[in-house]
Amino acid sequence: MTQVFEHFPELEGDELRYIGRVIDGMDKEKFKLFKSMYKARRKDPIILLMMAAVGFFGVAGIHRFFVGHIGMGILYFLTAGLCFIGTIVDMINYRNFAFEYNRAQAQEILEHLK
Repeated sequence: MTQVFEHFPELEGDELRYIGRVIDGMDKEKFKLFKSMYKARRKDPIILLMMAAVGFFGVAGIHRFFVGHIGMGILYFLTAGLCFIGTIVDMINYRNFAFEYNRAQAQEILEHLK
């Protein structure tokens, strides 16, 4: 777990534990490649929260576009964040929302490294 803290100080909670399991036993070259790719693709939960807040007061669904949920982004845009309820739920669950996206990115990177 120390290696995770050293190389990924921005990670917290479930994401920290997940990445710790992913990099456990990984050779040095794969780790360096994984680290650079993951840091480039990872979305910060705080950014998602701020984007959802912007959506609440401006363009609803912008945070959904940011993580590649184009269909939901359009739906949120056209329905004002599903009458603001969807946006509020996303603002409450922003950490889980970001973790799901980041976990999918980690899996994609691992498939690429095989």
